[in-house]
Formats: sequence, structure tokens, C-alpha cells
Amino acid sequence: MLKRSFDIVVSGLALLLLWPLILLLAVLVRLDSAGPSFFPQVRVGRYFHSFRLWKLRSMTHGISGAQITSGRDARITRIGGFLRSSKLDELPQLWNVFCGDMSFVGPRPEVASFVEQFRADYEEILRVRPGITDPASIRYRHEAELLGTFSDPIKHYIEVILPDKIKISKEYVRSQSFRKDIALIFQTIAAIFRPEESTSLASSS
Repeated sequence: MLKRSFDIVVSGLALLLLWPLILLLAVLVRLDSAGPSFFPQVRVGRYFHSFRLWKLRSMTHGISGAQITSGRDARITRIGGFLRSSKLDELPQLWNVFCGDMSFVGPRPEVASFVEQFRADYEEILRVRPGITDPASIRYRHEAELLGTFSDPIKHYIEVILPDKIKISKEYVRSQSFRKDIALIFQTIAAIFRPEESTSLASSS
């Protein structure tokens, strides 16, 4: 109850304070490339209920491709590269938090195809709301760049990175507390503004 109350109050205040910035970024997205400013993607949420996760669009509209990005994906727009590196593309997820689809802290929600491959593991993980950030998000702060170093990024993601994320998520679910969540929020902010520290933060999580 404390965690959900925190999510509602803080996400509501953040939406009130940040809507001019979100609007400005939405306009820049439209000016940079044709298509909608916001991008919804269906993800698997708590108890396997699907929901639409919202982001500021960072890719060229109408071009299909892999469900994960690696290296310098040709689909990423000019403004999209900045939004991704700064994590500003995640701001619309404040609405997901306010509505109850997500929490500020919790296992990052995955697409259904990946969840089904590890369904037994997600039976435990999806007992809690997915989040905007979690220990795995900090550890894999530069996931796209890492995947870009492999000849088959999707295979490496499914065989190496996703199992590690699942392990981290299980550890989070088993030991979560409100105090730890607050610490993770500050660690995430530090990783964004001081990227060089993200590796050490993640390794200590």
C-alpha cells in the first residue's frame, strides 16, 4: 500500500511538473520525422495481464524490425538517439505508473514472445508490478551497445542477457522493500547523469 501510494502521488506530481517538457519533446519528435510522437508497445504486466507501455517515439515510423535494438540501429531517428541515451523517451511511462500498469521500481516489462520462453520464471517475477527501473536496468544501462558487438544480437539476448535479467528480477522480488526501492531510484538517477558509475552501481546491486 505504501509503495502504490508513493507511485500515485509522485507520478501525478511529476506529470504536472513535466508535461511542458514532454510536450516539447513530442513536438521535436514530430519535427524530426513523420509519424506520431508517442509509441505504444504491448508488454506483459502483473499476473500476465498485457498493457500498453508508452514511450516517446525514437524510431522511424512504419519500419518493422527486431523487437530489440542493438548498436546504432538504422531505425533510430536523430532526436531518437538523444532521447534513448538520456532516457527521456521513458517519461510517458509516468502515465503507466499513475494508472497502475507499472511502478517506479520493479522488473522491467518484457514483450510476450520473450516471456513465454521463460514462463515458469515469470510466474514468480510477475507477482509484482513491472517498473520503470530495477537493478537489471542499471546493470544493462548500455544494452544496445553491448548487443551491437555480437553477430546475432537476439540469440545473445535470449541465451545470455535475458536469463541474467530474470535472475536479477527474482532476487529483487524476493528481497524487495520500500527502502530498497528508494535507493534504486537514486542509483538510476546517478547512472543517467554519471554514466561512468553505472557499471559499479550495477555490480554492487
